[in-house]
Amino acid sequence: MKRTRLGLSISVLLILTVLITGCFKKEESKVREEGVLKVWVTVLPQADLVRKIGGELVEVNVLVPKGASPEDYEIPPGRLKELSQADVYFVVGHLPLERVWIERIKGINKDLLVVDTSQGIEIIDDNPHIWLSPRLVAIQSRHIYEALSSIDDENKGYYEENYAALQDELEKMDEDIAELFTGIKTRMFLTYHPAWTYLARDYGLTELAIEEHGKEPGPKHVAHIIDVAKKNGIKIVFASPQHSIKSAQVIAKELGGEVKIIDPLPEDYRELYETVSLIADAMRRAEKNK
Repeated sequence: MKRTRLGLSISVLLILTVLITGCFKKEESKVREEGVLKVWVTVLPQADLVRKIGGELVEVNVLVPKGASPEDYEIPPGRLKELSQADVYFVVGHLPLERVWIERIKGINKDLLVVDTSQGIEIIDDNPHIWLSPRLVAIQSRHIYEALSSIDDENKGYYEENYAALQDELEKMDEDIAELFTGIKTRMFLTYHPAWTYLARDYGLTELAIEEHGKEPGPKHVAHIIDVAKKNGIKIVFASPQHSIKSAQVIAKELGGEVKIIDPLPEDYRELYETVSLIADAMRRAEKNK
């Protein structure tokens, strides 16, 4: 009788071991079976960073499409079904859109790994545009590397190599951007939407923003902006393709200047250097106008 019970116990243990081992193998082989990790991000610049680190082992999807603004984008109903199949979601952090939707997304995808890439970054006035400073992108990319490596430990070496290459690229961009502002004394620029706050902080610049707390400016604020801009010789007003340029045009006319479009949501992160070059050129022109 004891031998029978012992035999049954051993049989049960063997069955449980097979089942448990099978579960772990299924989880560990997710990348091998499906070919890639299904990754979601909120904005286009994030997608470029994930692709640079994940390479051929990731399939990256972007919540907010090209040309749309994350401030007022409405998610289509069918998008939630796609998100239910995601393995990891990299949030920018501090975007109202993410605050509203991330819990709903987790509700339909219990296994989803959500990574806040703003961890370790000092946030200014809840401003989410942390992807517009190479120094902060270096921190965000570390979170991306660590998350991909934790999900797919078997390919950690591949991610590490790509991550190191990206860090070298960001370090070079940081040095090149700093060089752009060498010798410039009037380090102020005028923009409609305050997307460049972190770039300004990291490189000793002053961002003069027309928009007030996400809304069109009032007459008093417009008068103040025009007064400050004139005192600093500023004639170029930067605007983005995701926002109305009416207020920017009004102010540019008062300054006897022009509106230039710069995109705070580049598909290729390397485009940031060209954009910052335009800001530096505007500063040099402002110095000559003083």
